Amino acid sequence: MGIFSRTRDIIAANVTDLLDKAEDPAKMIRMIILEMEETLVEVRASAARTIADQKEMRRHIAKLDKLQESWTEKAELALSKDREDLAKAALVERQKAADMADQLQAEITVLDDALKASEADIAKLQNKLREARARQNSIATRLESAENRYRLREMYAGERVADAFSRFDTLERRVDMAEGRADAAGMGGAKSLEEEIAELKSAEKVDAELAALKARLNKEG
Repeated sequence: MGIFSRTRDIIAANVTDLLDKAEDPAKMIRMIILEMEETLVEVRASAARTIADQKEMRRHIAKLDKLQESWTEKAELALSKDREDLAKAALVERQKAADMADQLQAEITVLDDALKASEADIAKLQNKLREARARQNSIATRLESAENRYRLREMYAGERVADAFSRFDTLERRVDMAEGRADAAGMGGAKSLEEEIAELKSAEKVDAELAALKARLNKEG
């Protein structure tokens, strides 16, 4: 069963309300657009049939007009021959053709009104269809944005990212260990010239302090 019961329901429908009540707005808008497109095709096809019917009626009216002229000529000929009975019969046939032409013309007028209504309905349907397609684009954009945000959040908070950062920590620890081994390898090696001179100065200072301390103790003794 369709969402709408055809043209009038579609024109009167509030697309926003339908989408607000839908559990799946994306699916609902696709269904709405599909039904609108199908209805638009049907209304246009109906209008095309009406136009074709009018053309056929006008051709028939043209034939009836010629028939009336023919019966008029026949009535005139009969009168010229003093055959009033035949002239009267010819006029009766002409009147039948005239009545039929009038009836067809009345039907054409009715069809004209129907065509105007169809034209107005087509314009309204096209506006509704444009509105629905605009909503579809909006929904698609919002849905894509939401999915992108979800993927980003999943990427940042997911196990793969946590695992990657854990691997980074392990690698950094390995680098720390390598640097520590390099620093330790330099310990206890040959002293530089500056280091040896500094040690001599320190030893000389200690020796001087020791000699002074011995001298003080001997003096006190």
